[in-house]
Amino acid sequence: MNRTLKEATVRRYHYDSHHQLRQHIQTFLDAYNFAKRLKTLNGLTPFESVCKAWTKEPNRFKYRDRGTASVDRATGTGYRRGPYFSPLGVVSKRENA
Repeated sequence: MNRTLKEATVRRYHYDSHHQLRQHIQTFLDAYNFAKRLKTLNGLTPFESVCKAWTKEPNRFKYRDRGTASVDRATGTGYRRGPYFSPLGVVSKRENA
């Protein structure tokens, strides 16, 4: 994937800023993950492949909390960052600790 990404971006285009590069990489990755059909995945896109695996074996995708609690510097209270994610979207929001 690194070679494919480099060939499609930095080896073909000149970027005036780091922001332009990031935008182009994100556009490329979106197209690759949601539109490009791959032989190794039997003609599925990477997203379709993950969704198919999710429906067959949802236990493989369970979230494991690794204790990523942090401290809010402004208030001094603990909190957890971000929602829980699954390949199909947000499962549930994390509660403040």
